[in-house]
Formats: sequence, C-alpha cells, structure tokens
Amino acid sequence: MAYQPIENYGLIGDMRTVALVATNGSIDWLCMPRFDSPSVFAAILDDKKGGFFRVAPADEQAKCKQLYWPDTNVLITRFLLADGAAELTDFMPVGEGSTQRVDRRQIIRRVTVTRGSIEFLMECRPAFDYARAQHETVIVPQGAEFRSQNAQLGLATDIPLQVDGSGVVARFTLNAGETATFVLKERDPNETRTLSLSEQACERAFRATVAYWRHWISGCTYSGRWREIVERSALVLKLLTYEPTGAIVAAATCSLPEGLGGKRNWDYRYTWIRDSAFTMYAFLRLGFKEEAAAFLRFVAGVARDSHAAGPLQVLYGVDGRMDIGEEVLQHLDGYMGSRPVRIGNGAHTQLQLDIYGELMDGVYLFNKYGVPIGYEAWLRIRRLVDWVCGNWQREDEGVWEVRGGARHFVYSKLMCWVAIDRALRIAEDRSFPADRDRWLKTRDAIYNEIMELGWNADRGAFVAHYGSDDLDAANLMMVMTLFLSPLDRRMMSTVDAILKPPAQGGLVANNLVYRYNVGKFMDGLQGEEGTFNICTFWLAEALTRAGRFERARLEDARLMFERMLGFSNHLGLYAEETGPRGEALGNFPQAFTHLALISAAVNLDRALGPKG
Repeated sequence: MAYQPIENYGLIGDMRTVALVATNGSIDWLCMPRFDSPSVFAAILDDKKGGFFRVAPADEQAKCKQLYWPDTNVLITRFLLADGAAELTDFMPVGEGSTQRVDRRQIIRRVTVTRGSIEFLMECRPAFDYARAQHETVIVPQGAEFRSQNAQLGLATDIPLQVDGSGVVARFTLNAGETATFVLKERDPNETRTLSLSEQACERAFRATVAYWRHWISGCTYSGRWREIVERSALVLKLLTYEPTGAIVAAATCSLPEGLGGKRNWDYRYTWIRDSAFTMYAFLRLGFKEEAAAFLRFVAGVARDSHAAGPLQVLYGVDGRMDIGEEVLQHLDGYMGSRPVRIGNGAHTQLQLDIYGELMDGVYLFNKYGVPIGYEAWLRIRRLVDWVCGNWQREDEGVWEVRGGARHFVYSKLMCWVAIDRALRIAEDRSFPADRDRWLKTRDAIYNEIMELGWNADRGAFVAHYGSDDLDAANLMMVMTLFLSPLDRRMMSTVDAILKPPAQGGLVANNLVYRYNVGKFMDGLQGEEGTFNICTFWLAEALTRAGRFERARLEDARLMFERMLGFSNHLGLYAEETGPRGEALGNFPQAFTHLALISAAVNLDRALGPKG
C-alpha cells in the first residue's frame, strides 16, 4: 500500500480510543484499548510493516468520497464506479444499547452496494505492539482470531476468510441492496467464547451510536455563523476525550511529521495541561459544562498526586500516570520516510510555566460560567498560585517545548501573570482567603517586567524571550487574556510585525502563520516545519478584537478566518500544521487547532453582530 496524504483521513472513536480511516477504505491507525496503548494498525507510520484493515472495491479505479453522518462521528466512505456504487459505514459503538460499550473496544464496518454489482477485497493485517509482536492467525467459525502474547483480536463476519501471511483476506461480490459486515473486537486472551455476528445487534449499535452523537451535539449553544464547522470541531474534541477520567488528548496520533523527512515527530496521545485547559474553555463557550467539569476533576487528581514535590507536570497519561518516557521505534520507517518514530514524550520532564495561566484561566471561566468551585478546590488553587509567585522568575522551555535550553520566554511570563490575575478575580468574587498583598505585588512585578524586557523597541514588537529580536506568535495571546488592549500601541505594532511575510521579518505566508522563524529561532531541533494552524486562528482572533474598534481590522479578521477554513480536509478536520502546498502536517486531528477555531469563530461572530 502507498502512503495516503494525512488530510485523506477521517476519525472515528468511542472516547477510549480512535481509528483513522482513509478515503480508500483502509484503517491505517488504531491503538487498543486506549489512545496511548500500543498500535494494532500503524500503516500510516510504515506502509509495509505497520498493519492495516481495508475494505474496498477490488477495482482500484473506484472514485472515493467521505462524509460524516450528519451531527455524528459515524463515517461514510462512498465508492463510485461506472457500473456500481457502494457505501462503507464505519463507527465505534457508543450510547445506550450499543454492544460491549465499556468492557471491550470494537469497530463495526458495514459495506452496502447501492447500485450495480461490485467485487470487494477485504484485508485485515494486524501488527501488534507497533509491529514488534508476533501473532498467530486462526480461522474460526464466523471469522478469524489474531492472537499475540499480550493482546487478542477477533474479526467476526459471515464472509469466508482465508489466511494470508499473518492476516486474512476475502474476495466477495455484492449486488444492489446487499450488505457485508465486519466487526473487529478486542478480546481477552483467556476468552473461550466463539465469535458471533448478529446483524440485528449491529443495526441496534448503529442506531444507538447515531442517537448518542445527535443528542450530545444538540447541547451545543452556539448558533452563529460557521455553525457546521464549529460543531464538527466540537465533535472532534469530544472524540479526543478519555471518558473514564475526563482527560483530553492533544491529538489522535504519534510521530506524524511537522516536515516531510524531518525529525520533528512527536507523540501527542497524552493530556497536556495547556491543551486541555484551552479545550475546557472551548467546551464552556459551546455550553458543554460536563466535559469541562470532568477535566477539572482529572487535574485535581494529578495536582494532588504530583504538586507536593514541585511544579505541575506538563503532560500526563490519560489515566493520570506521570512517567511518559520517550522511546524511538527504530524498526518503523515513519510516515513517508520521516524518522525517527517516537512514542512517549520527553517534554513531560520540562518546566513550562505557562501551563498555570492556561489552567487558571479555565478555572476562572468554569467558576463564572459553569459551577462555582468549592473550598477544597480553592485550597489547591491557592497552593498553585503561591508556587507561581515563588517561581515565575525561573527560565523554562516555554509553550513550544523547545529542546535548545531554558530561557525567559515572554509568553511564559504572560501566563504567570494570567494565573495570578485570575486567582485574584476568583478570590474577590467568592471572598476566598488568599495572600492578596503578595499576589498583587507579584502580578504587577510580572507586568512591569514584560513591558520592560519583553518589548524590543528596535523590532517594534514583543519578542519570544528576553534579549531576543525573534517574533513569537504565542504573544498574540496578550490580547485574548486581556493583558493589553487590542488597540494598545505596542500590541498593534506586534500584530503588524507578525503580519509581514517571513522575508520581511514577519510570520505570515499565504494567509497562514508560522509560530516563529524556524531558521533563526534556536529551538534545538533540525528540519523545517509548516505553518501552525492554531497561530492562524490566534491572529484572526487578535484582529477580531481590534476590529471591534477599527472596522478595517474586523474585515481582515473575517477574511483570514474564512480563508483558513479552506485549509481543513474534506471532513472539516485539521492537523497541527499546514505545509507549503496546503497539505496537512503533524499529528492529526489536533485538538489545539480545533479549539482555536471555536474561539475565533465565537468571537468573530459576536463582533460582526447579527447576520444581515
């Protein structure tokens, strides 16, 4: 199989794990039983060894299209031929009445011919433990089993299967109105029950799953412009939520490259305090309070377990575990030869002071628009803020998790200011006890230091770190956090500097925004990268906030936002970055991008006023 472009994938899931389904009908990424479990299919990281599960017409000239069943995460892939047409429905069961909802993960794939007669080829070739574990393939009544030392899968179907190497294959023909079903089930290695397939049960699971997603998205309170893409982003964020704990993963995948052939390949299947706090904000803006509350409970647990020994960790496992050791998988080629393939993430040992600001901003909004926080939660918050007051002057690795050494990053200082500011607001609003004098003095000291050391008069902009003349798109958050007025002279000058093309020292190319100048900024990494999608939405929102007072800026914001919508894939999904040819780069889909889209859309719609 040839590699598919990253943007050629759709996403299905059940709030435990997810699978990527290509437009050619192939599942090329699946980890079981959780987001961060070892992969079962990983053809997206090695098209020869990684493993895949494909259902498609034997005629490879079929035209392929994908769409989501409206208001759901049920994926439809259409195959169109001159003498026939078919639909492949893919989903992971969720909702009341769905089969094996909690105990075992499963994927249901149903292919139906709607016109003519079509011959299909089914190939299921697992590669357990990132293609490191051997397994036995056995044909059993109504399907096949794949048995490795630590995991076992069952493939239930009425279609006759044949063993082919370490996988199974089947060729079969369907006429108009006929359906073939394949159910891939996680099985207990000690399970002795035979596989079974009930079309009635599959139909009930389909209807229950559709009903679940429709009911969930009906809770969205947003009714403004671009509602469809906003709701799709919300559905993506929900898929990236680990329901048992409330943790939210940064992305569905690992080691998809930020530049083809490069080394900027990371594992994002964990919950970052920063990303998740922003996601909580997005959920609150759309009326999803339960998801925000679940994440706060998760943070309360990890803060209780980890903060006594020092700062909050940057990222955690979805179960709250702290050890996320980074490892290179030497045996995998990487997406289109982009090595190394990494699992785990060494950034968990970094100091990133900004996470306190993002977290406290989320807590502030939850207290204001969700549920008022309790006394025990306030005690934990107070300890966190006291720690920030004593440590904000330290150097850190910053929001972009650089591996070139710690520095005094301006964005990190900004978010320390936000952490203390939001805590003070909560304390005043709720009359909570706090060391107000210390907090106020520290907040003001941070403000003054940013204005003195973070501003580069020669550059006419706030810069990445003290003593630098490099731009950093993260400083656009000064507007969104209310640190500065959108019309403040220094803020407007910074926005204008970022708006220039890279050849003139700016960060914008083809309406898209780089996070910083890779060729100049010493981040300790090799290789190129694309524009960062979250930064484009940040710039659109910064322009929006200025546009409330200067109409021309508002028009610029709308044009930038709507142009950016054109860089999503065919399903409205975004990766972390966009390459020079408009291709998706980095892990996919990326929570950061979708939450920034939601925030930009909500604020832009409000600034534009009622339609018409």
